[in-house]
Amino acid sequence: MSECTHDCSTCGQDCASRNQGIQKEKPNELSNIKKVIGVVSGKGGVGKSLVTAMLAVSMQRRGLKTALLDADITGPSAPKLFGLKVKAESDSNGIYPAETKSGIKVMSLNLLLENENDPVIWRGPVIAGAVKQFWTDVIWNDVDYMFVDMPPGTGDVPLTVFQSLPVDGIIVVTSPQELVSMIVAKAVKMAKLMNIPIIGVIENYSYLVCPDCGKRINVFGDSHIEEITDKENIDLIAKIPIDPNLALQCDKGLIELFEGDWMENACNKIEKL
Repeated sequence: MSECTHDCSTCGQDCASRNQGIQKEKPNELSNIKKVIGVVSGKGGVGKSLVTAMLAVSMQRRGLKTALLDADITGPSAPKLFGLKVKAESDSNGIYPAETKSGIKVMSLNLLLENENDPVIWRGPVIAGAVKQFWTDVIWNDVDYMFVDMPPGTGDVPLTVFQSLPVDGIIVVTSPQELVSMIVAKAVKMAKLMNIPIIGVIENYSYLVCPDCGKRINVFGDSHIEEITDKENIDLIAKIPIDPNLALQCDKGLIELFEGDWMENACNKIEKL
């Protein structure tokens, strides 16, 4: 048997993956979610969760109802970024997400754990099942844009999200290092195989602004992101600098107070979907 590429359109096998891929899961009957945006990366440590949170905050500031589904089950960070201390509650209808100070709805495994520092030692299928339940069992109510913070790579969880959720587009997060071309290519290729539109690429840690002279410093060397996006025929929609104030707001759970227009172009692209 040949290796599965998850591209069912070119495959004649009648397998479980094929049957899964053509049927999206229905959200909770009390949920009305208009658009689902996946935020992905080819590797960890590029600030994907930060970008997801900033996108949700920026869209909420535009008067749109936003939500964040934290699909990074083994490394959930959304509650920390938003300073959420409450636990998710449930009743016979389903699970209720936590809500941030500005009204963003958040669901993360850390909102269900008794101790947020407890490790999640689960195998892939169990993790994928938990992500699916965040879609089917959580009562999101009315949401204009849901952002899904996915774990890095192209494994079980991204595949589950692409197959089970009606993803309208993805944003690829990367950084300026040399190996970025391989990282972006992997994420882009997976999205194309799954027939998911690519909204664009966001480069995090793009540069540092000197606080004394205002000069831009390329800490990780010269970026080649434009060459890569041109080659892959996708848009570069944001460059986020290394900003000590932004890092401090993340540590204090105050991401909703960030200042900067870095996400404006990305938000414009998302609204045009």
